[in-house]
Amino acid sequence: MEPIGKSMRNVTNRPDFQKRLSGLKEQVLADPDIQAFLSANSSAVDESVIERSLNKLYEYTQQSKGCRDCPSIGQCRNIIQGYHPELVLQGKTIDLQYDQCPSKIADDQRKKHESLIKSLYIPKDILKAQFQDIDFDDNSRIKLFGLIQEFVRAAEEGKRQRGVYLHGSFGVGKTFIMGAIANELAFKNIPSMLVYLPEFMRELKNSIQNSTLEEKMDAVKKVKVLMLDDIGAESMSSWTRDEILGVILQYRMTENLPTFFTSNFDLKELEHHLSYTQRGEEEKVKAARVIERIKYLATPFKLEGGNRRS
Repeated sequence: MEPIGKSMRNVTNRPDFQKRLSGLKEQVLADPDIQAFLSANSSAVDESVIERSLNKLYEYTQQSKGCRDCPSIGQCRNIIQGYHPELVLQGKTIDLQYDQCPSKIADDQRKKHESLIKSLYIPKDILKAQFQDIDFDDNSRIKLFGLIQEFVRAAEEGKRQRGVYLHGSFGVGKTFIMGAIANELAFKNIPSMLVYLPEFMRELKNSIQNSTLEEKMDAVKKVKVLMLDDIGAESMSSWTRDEILGVILQYRMTENLPTFFTSNFDLKELEHHLSYTQRGEEEKVKAARVIERIKYLATPFKLEGGNRRS
């Protein structure tokens, strides 16, 4: 059997191989990025360094740099998806260093942002809401924007700040504003959770059977910023009011965890709603206890305006 070293010499000494190698070298050295690198390192790079590094230089030319040739991170053409090569001088050879490309950085930031916003039964368009999408075109909205800015600033500085009990007519944009607040907090690396309360209450009733009640309660109780959407729209029972809503609010009040609410009711109307169970029982003292917790956690604010959904 012929030694491999002799076999390789036979291949590399063939005229067609040398011709192809010469053409490859010409192609590589014509690359503008390689020309710029060689020019910047002319004092350290000679012909022998180029010959020694030809395979790395060719690898460099076959990949996208700065996402120029990749439509998206999912269609990245590079050897390591999401990473593009940089030419580096390592002694007497030119090597490649792989760094995150702009698309990879942006995609990681997007995923991190999304991971900071949890939701339960909230429409996807609400989770994409941004403040620039909201028309602050009347006095109540302008005042609300100032209140929200104050909250976000305090939250970023780690200071205790009350949330907002946002009430108003159907369709004025209360939930959409909550989504915008959640996104603004995510930009500041502050996690939040938006919960559509009526559906959450229904799920918790079913959770008793599969023993997941405590787990779901803890997720809502302990999140950094909680937003309870449409409080007052749920069918009220003593259990949901006292053992679910009351327990969540008590924990968050004790731990000084910011909490937001949206409702079609003002606090007086909500107290009336909480006072009567599905059985028609009147329990004003227990309802008042929940309202006091809400007042501790959030500043009441009425959002004026007509139905913006129509």
